[in-house]
Amino acid sequence: MQRILDQDEVARLLSWEELLLAMEKALQEFSTGRVVQPVRTLLSLNGAGWFGVMPCAYREAIGAKLVTVFPENAGRDVPTHQAVILLFSPDTGEPLCVMDGALITARRTAAVSALATRELSRPDSEVLAILGSGVQARTHFHALGMVRQFKEVRVWSRTAANAERFAAEIRARVMPIEKAVRDADVVVTVTNAAQPIVDGNWLKPGVHINAVGSVGPVARELDDTALRSAVVVVESRPAAERESAEIVQSGVRIYAELGEILAGLKPKPLGGNTLYKSLGIAVEDVAAAYLVYRKAAGSLQPPAERGSDPA
Repeated sequence: MQRILDQDEVARLLSWEELLLAMEKALQEFSTGRVVQPVRTLLSLNGAGWFGVMPCAYREAIGAKLVTVFPENAGRDVPTHQAVILLFSPDTGEPLCVMDGALITARRTAAVSALATRELSRPDSEVLAILGSGVQARTHFHALGMVRQFKEVRVWSRTAANAERFAAEIRARVMPIEKAVRDADVVVTVTNAAQPIVDGNWLKPGVHINAVGSVGPVARELDDTALRSAVVVVESRPAAERESAEIVQSGVRIYAELGEILAGLKPKPLGGNTLYKSLGIAVEDVAAAYLVYRKAAGSLQPPAERGSDPA
């Protein structure tokens, strides 16, 4: 019987520890050629927002996320990102489940940033700067705290009241953006900025940056100095070369996909600045949704191996 899982049920079933493991495996599968996944299709909705279709298939699941992004919802007390995820059987093609995708999107994005931070930042990183104060700021604070022990957390947001509220929740300090970035060991950008807000000259040598907020051919959070000073890692080369203005406009070379580093196909960069550019790819959503589906079905046991060929 096809299941329908709402956001409350997804939240109950999706633990951070299991999600990190699922994302690590999914990214390795993607970067070793075991996932069939086109770059997502995006439909512009007359300037109001966009609608995305993100399908993928691999040995454990077939699925797709349908997602809408309406930036102006930020002023309407309605989420800017809304989504549903559909799962199908890789054996028969039968529909298995429909579930809320908003929480999965928020958590899987932060979980992948946490993996990037674990692999790319200095182990002794102590100062975290979060630029932004929305849903992704909150999920990133929780996820990154699982891989690094930060002694100081700094917050900046365009809206002062939001920054103060978020900082109070996580016991952080609100600062002007330049002060927040300077001397930070890890910087997370989770804003809706259309133009660069981070000046590369502010960055501490050896900093790790998770650039998350900007997607598309125009919007950027980082200037060229920041990008060109760092070793750049992405989830998917084709996606980054098509969807990231920061990558395309700066002309930086992509060093590796994160899955290549996780799988041991590329060595971790040693010394210098590192940058993980997040865009989000379908296998992350489908892998997270499949984890939730298995738990809802009452079993955490993986299915029998079906070989390495994608479904």
